[in-house]
Amino acid sequence: MNLDDLSLPNLDEAQFRRPDTQHFSPPLSQHKPRILLLYGSLRQRSFSRLVIEESARLLVRMGAEVKIFNPSGLPLPDDEEDTHPKVQELRELVLWSEGQVWCSPERHGAMTGIMKAQIDWIPLSMGAVRPTQGKTLAVMQVCGGSQSFNVVNQLRVLGRWMRMITIPNQSSVAKAFLEFDEHDRMKPSGYYNRIVDVLEELMKFTLMTRDNSQYLVERYSERVETAEQLIARVNQTSSGEK
Repeated sequence: MNLDDLSLPNLDEAQFRRPDTQHFSPPLSQHKPRILLLYGSLRQRSFSRLVIEESARLLVRMGAEVKIFNPSGLPLPDDEEDTHPKVQELRELVLWSEGQVWCSPERHGAMTGIMKAQIDWIPLSMGAVRPTQGKTLAVMQVCGGSQSFNVVNQLRVLGRWMRMITIPNQSSVAKAFLEFDEHDRMKPSGYYNRIVDVLEELMKFTLMTRDNSQYLVERYSERVETAEQLIARVNQTSSGEK
């Protein structure tokens, strides 16, 4: 490779940006991080819900404002209009949030349909707003048997597709039915400690990125496309003038 020639003839110089710290927001927001938590089971004793409830308690202790979405009554995607009250509730919570926690049981080697339905009802864009873009995400799963990572791996794919900042750490609780006491509180264990680690990391990433999330996910290709669309519209208007 010849580094003496650094010319880039295919680059749109007008839309090219050199990343730097000048665009980072110096004054950090002081309000509590807003975290939305989703779980993937409607069973009366749902271990994914119990993990989410335990996570919510920990997040409050860490200084967050939390909201848990109850998926009961959420219709299947495309089986109702997006004006359905449960769909609107979910989308409003997504817009409200600055970070999210997703926890699903593993069923047939994958996340549950209940978990996927929630994510499928969240659009990539709502008008000019991308409701999930740049928001932080922590992924967790509960297992009925031995430990598996199928669900967290799938949730990571979805988080990336939703343009979320998915933190490196994750939690997978094996034999979850053994990890909760008769009061539905999680027992002390390495699994519990790992959940604390995950939530601590989520909070740190949220505090670090929430004021700069739009800058972090801004893309050269989209700036070029937007500029081309503007030029096309202006040219169309000009050619149509009498």
